Amino acid sequence: MSFSFDEAARSVRDALTDAGQGLVEREAMVELVALCAVAGEHLLVIGPPGTAKSEAVRRTARALGGGYFEYLLGRFTEPSEIFGPVDLRKLREGLVETETAGMLPEAEVAFLDEVFLGSTAILNTLLGLLNERVFRRGHTRMRCPLRVCVGASNALPEDEALAAFADRFLARTFVAPVPDPRLEDLLAGGASLWNAEEARTASLEALDVLARAAREADLGPVRPHLAHALRTLRGAGIALSDRRMVKAQRLVAAAAALAGRATPGVADLWPLVYAVPTQEAQALARDVLRELLAHSENPALSAAALEASAGPLARAQRIAQAGRAVLAARPGEGDVEALASWRLKLEGVAREMDAGFAPEALPEELRAVREELRVALAQVPRTEAA
Repeated sequence: MSFSFDEAARSVRDALTDAGQGLVEREAMVELVALCAVAGEHLLVIGPPGTAKSEAVRRTARALGGGYFEYLLGRFTEPSEIFGPVDLRKLREGLVETETAGMLPEAEVAFLDEVFLGSTAILNTLLGLLNERVFRRGHTRMRCPLRVCVGASNALPEDEALAAFADRFLARTFVAPVPDPRLEDLLAGGASLWNAEEARTASLEALDVLARAAREADLGPVRPHLAHALRTLRGAGIALSDRRMVKAQRLVAAAAALAGRATPGVADLWPLVYAVPTQEAQALARDVLRELLAHSENPALSAAALEASAGPLARAQRIAQAGRAVLAARPGEGDVEALASWRLKLEGVAREMDAGFAPEALPEELRAVREELRVALAQVPRTEAA
């Protein structure tokens, strides 16, 4: 089946919508995997264990189609566990070749958990595979179909050698446990995954159409705006390597393609935030690029675009929505147990609000909701809730 550009964009967009169902606070991560797959780049996810990193990548891989490889690396992981065992038949003939069937060299999408725990032999081989899409080991030389590799870790490495390897992951996202106000959503979403209906899937052909459109996109019109954004980041003390600045154009072009735009514009500059290496620098980038990123818009990658472009504003908007939803769900006065549970939800929203914003920096929308929470908590004393 052949796809037109519009059909390919719609197919991938529908598949990503289904892939994100039930993954609370991980919708942006799902979209970033697809963005990197179209751009031909790799994604690094930083966050504590148990935050649905592997589930998000797994569901995105199913949505995009193609072969998938996943592995949890450790200090004692052998290269054969990632790349495949040595072919013993060829070894008898004096040739050291690798049987790669079902292993990373033959995957289109890969997820490597605790990626920085890999040995030097593994990381050196990975470096060539990620950079050139070529697997080299012994007498084996082969082109790899890898579209995107997602690496995950609890923290960014401090070792300079590992930092150089980490730089091969152009996009970075930082995840945290689901906050208190959304615990019900988390439980409901997790339960829905047990009996999930067949999700819509795209195909590698549709992905190829978008990847080709991204490669062929005319970046001339948007390049002055991108250069201005990079100068602004430099002025704020956020230094990107020349390689990261050049490659960031691929993310911009891929964002436009996934949005169904043949020519990238200012609305597609938001992926630049994800090319910034650290969580603190990303927050600063959102702030200093606020005016430019206000134009961000992407129907296929709405969560990622909103997270990149708005930052604190998007967080405030989400907390306010959660607070109003909890306030509107107040149970009857006679149901003591329900009131106790409701009070805990109110306290969770208030804690997240207070943790994320200083009292004097509360956005107007949040200030009004905070006052409503205060009044509601006063009406349901802790002793009554207990």
